[in-house]
Amino acid sequence: MPYDEGKAAVGRPSPAPGLKGILSTVGGTPLIELERLVPGFTSRVYAKAERFNPGGSVKDRSALSMVLGRIRSGELVPGRSTVVESSSGNLAIGLAQICGYFGLRLICVVDARTTEQNIRILRAYGAEVEVVTQPDPETGELLPQRLRRVAELLGRIPHAYCPDQYANPLNSLAHQSTMREIAEELGGEIDHLVLAVGTTGTLSGCAEYIRAAGLRTTVHAVDAVGSRLFDSPVSCARLVPGHGASVVPPLLDPSDADDVVHVTDLECVVGCRRLVRREAILAGGSSGAVVSALERLAPTVRPGSNVVLILPDGGDRYLDTIYDDAWVRERFGEVFHLWKEPERGPGGGDLTGPRGASRTTGPVTRKETVLC
Repeated sequence: MPYDEGKAAVGRPSPAPGLKGILSTVGGTPLIELERLVPGFTSRVYAKAERFNPGGSVKDRSALSMVLGRIRSGELVPGRSTVVESSSGNLAIGLAQICGYFGLRLICVVDARTTEQNIRILRAYGAEVEVVTQPDPETGELLPQRLRRVAELLGRIPHAYCPDQYANPLNSLAHQSTMREIAEELGGEIDHLVLAVGTTGTLSGCAEYIRAAGLRTTVHAVDAVGSRLFDSPVSCARLVPGHGASVVPPLLDPSDADDVVHVTDLECVVGCRRLVRREAILAGGSSGAVVSALERLAPTVRPGSNVVLILPDGGDRYLDTIYDDAWVRERFGEVFHLWKEPERGPGGGDLTGPRGASRTTGPVTRKETVLC
């Protein structure tokens, strides 16, 4: 079936066939079986590790799809066109690498929550960075202000293009390949898919593939407490970027999710810390949200199921926040017991409780995580 920007064929061989160089490595990320993540869990857990994309996150897929489609159509021309986009970090880095490869000017509009490390990465690729510091006066959120700044730049820069990850169907299209890769590795036997939602491109792309391929997969969308995507139970400021949104994106189709799990900032931290302690996987905040969601879902999963987690990025860009004890203590207090593993005696016995039990390995309850 020929390439069509509006549709994807089930079983398409790669996200972008024919690419060479670093961009040929986008997609094809490993699916890793996790054996220690949830103690006593009677189903198999797999992680789609998107940090192995060349720009370090699942957003490389979206960025490549949204830019490459316009290059192939002739709408983006190196030396003439400018790409302008709003991003909290990962999409910006994916775009910076791709635009650098093709010789396109890129202006990234970020906000005050973007780490200095990410800003340095963007500039290393040659991107221009604008930082929005004042929140929207009506909502108190930074995203509406970022979007306004993007609109201003598009209005005054000739030949400017905004990928608009919140509305561009090429964002969703990219993630049909994500789901195809998972399905091919597991022979279509995926009982549960757990993924974080923000622009909802990953959600919609995976859900479209599941429908087209006739898979019997339950899709669990992991949203942030305080987000506007799926009727968050409370409204509050959020500290951990990467999932949730303060503006409902046009890509969102609520029916793409069979179930929604709302996760707090503290649960993101706990999920990340448990993942690195139990599986030696250093992952980002939205990956921690997915891990905490799995722990909450585990009692409802039928034994012997195949459960797949999409881990959007790595944790190296969160060393000053999620993995910094001082940062965690300042915002959440003394919560380190939530991921500390039980001490072992000389013979390997558990010193923290009855045999086979631990006071610190269960899921974080809502009562424990009222902070966002």
